Amino acid sequence: MASPVLHGVSRRVVLAGAGFALGSATTGALIVPVAAEDEKLSQADAQYQPTPRGAYHCEVCSNFQPPSACRFVQGQVSPDGWCQLFTPKP
Repeated sequence: MASPVLHGVSRRVVLAGAGFALGSATTGALIVPVAAEDEKLSQADAQYQPTPRGAYHCEVCSNFQPPSACRFVQGQVSPDGWCQLFTPKP
């Protein structure tokens, strides 16, 4: 499934994604530590919305931590929400 086109992606998000991709490629394993709450992106910076973007929603994202958290986004997130860091579960 192709990723949605991202507009206005911050440098912080690009660097986090590049680090994630590089780490996954070099280790061959998906090991992502959970960021401390003060190190996470704000919901505004992640462009979080409490509604899905088509078939894309937090509950099917590899960053989602049930029942209402994300590895990279501050605060509570809805399983039906979406943000620009969406990464489908394998």
